[in-house]
Formats: sequence, structure tokens, C-alpha cells
Amino acid sequence: MPTSLLFLLASFIWGTTWLTIKLQLGVVAPEVSVAYRFGLASLLLFGWCAIRRIPLRFNRAAHASFAVLGVLQYGANYVLVYASEGHLTSGLVAVIFVLVVAWNLLGSRFLLRNRLPPSAFVGAALGMVGIALVFWPSLSAVRNAPGQLWGVLFGVLASLCASAGNLWSERVYARGASVVSSTAWAMLYASIGVALYCLLRGLPFSFDGSFRYVASLAYLALFGSVLAFISFLTLLQRIGAARAGYVAVAIPVLAMVTSTVFEAFRWSLLTLAGMMLVLMGNIIVLRHKQRQAVRPRAAEEAAAAP
Repeated sequence: MPTSLLFLLASFIWGTTWLTIKLQLGVVAPEVSVAYRFGLASLLLFGWCAIRRIPLRFNRAAHASFAVLGVLQYGANYVLVYASEGHLTSGLVAVIFVLVVAWNLLGSRFLLRNRLPPSAFVGAALGMVGIALVFWPSLSAVRNAPGQLWGVLFGVLASLCASAGNLWSERVYARGASVVSSTAWAMLYASIGVALYCLLRGLPFSFDGSFRYVASLAYLALFGSVLAFISFLTLLQRIGAARAGYVAVAIPVLAMVTSTVFEAFRWSLLTLAGMMLVLMGNIIVLRHKQRQAVRPRAAEEAAAAP
């Protein structure tokens, strides 16, 4: 498959999964939908590993690390994303998620003690200012729509969980674990963890047999969690983590476009200015990564981020 097609495929799928999550909301509790999604996705990844003969055996310490990764990256993260989309348009939640870039930088600097140039923090700051501008029209009218504030809070918490998962993944991959097989296990543990959470809360494991729900579940599990992941991993192998990372620039743009078309999201000058700052911030951070020397495991570490 051509490299350009791999880039477009990963960008398009991940840019549209935010809207697809909206189709999951309704009959089935959001937490239960998360358990279904990653349970199915893990089975598909295990099947891929079996076809490609990718090793799936790990020791107990590795499985414990996969469980932590799964709970952070795919469990708590997505439960909060689904909760956020219950109050906000999918495009706005995708824009909030750009905060992961800032949290990753802060965590890398203060938790992992990595040295970062000022330009990386400038890019992160631009992104945060841009997000504030995108949300300012909505937050200024929060009295008329108090649920939006909860949506923003859930989105920010989701980005923090995702960032924690990214930082934890550095420990996982530093030990030599395969990205695909470790992700399969992490998704399985996430599904089990969320299912246990649902049992404790007494949430019913109902199922919506409508075409809307079944199709969205299949799209999120097969395309969003497997095909896009494999396409992105192949892209990483061909052009490196720094250049492949520009998928992260395309995702919020596509998410906002789909939200405009299907959710009637209204743009303003502040929204446009904010999106420009978000994109500029992402590009600055990615250029910093591009200038860094790429370690052998760098591509695999980046693969777990989207």
C-alpha cells in the first residue's frame, strides 16, 4: 500500500471515530459500550497476532504492566471520552484531546526527567491557548448550558488518563514488548476492568441491536482500533515516528469537519483562530521531535499514542 494512502487511512479513521462514538450513546450505558468495544478489538488483534505469528507469551510482570496500560489508555480514558461526548460535540472533544501533547511534555520533563527545549513548551502553550479560544464561545454561555462544563471537565480528565498511559507505555516498550501484542493484552485488560466496574455499579449489560449501534461498534473496534493502528504502525516503519506524527495534526481538523457536517457545529472567528493555534502548536512540538535522534524503540513508543 502506498505511504500516502497509509497516512490518509490512519488520519481519516481516527478523525472520524470521534463522531462514531456519538452513535454509541443511547440504549447501552457508555461504560458497557467501552467494554464491548475493546473486548472485540482485543480479539481482533489477537487474531492478527496469530496470523502474523507475533509472540503473545509474557511473564507476570509484563502482564501487570499491560493491565496498568490498558486501564489508563483504553479503560478510564475512553469511559471519560464517552461521558464528555454526552455533553459536547465530537469535534470539540477531539480538540480537547490535543491537551495530551502538553501533558506528555510536562510528564516527560518532570516525571521522566527528560530535557526539552523551550520550543516544545511554546508549542504546547499555543495549543492550550488555542483550545481556550475554541471553547470560549461555549464557556461564556455556560449558564445556558451547564452540561458543557461537565463535558469539558470529562474531556480534560480523559486527556490526562491518555497521557498517563502514554508515559507508562514508555516503561512497557523499553522492556522490549511488541507493540501489537502488548496492545492486544492491554485492550483485553481494559475491557475486563471496565466490565468489573460496570458490575460494581450495577450497570446492565444490555445490547442495542440497531444498525446504528452495531455498525458504530464494528467501525470503532475493527477500523478505529485495528486497521488504523496497523496502518499507522506500517507508516512508522516506513517514514519514522517524527513524520508519521503529523497524523495528530490531521485528526482534530477532520473531527471538526465531520462535526460541522453531521452535528451542525457553528464556527466563529474565535473558533477558527483557536484551531489555527492548536495546529501551529502541534506542528512546533512535532518539529522538535523530528530534530531529535530517533532511538530504535521510538517508532513503537509513538505507535501507542493515538
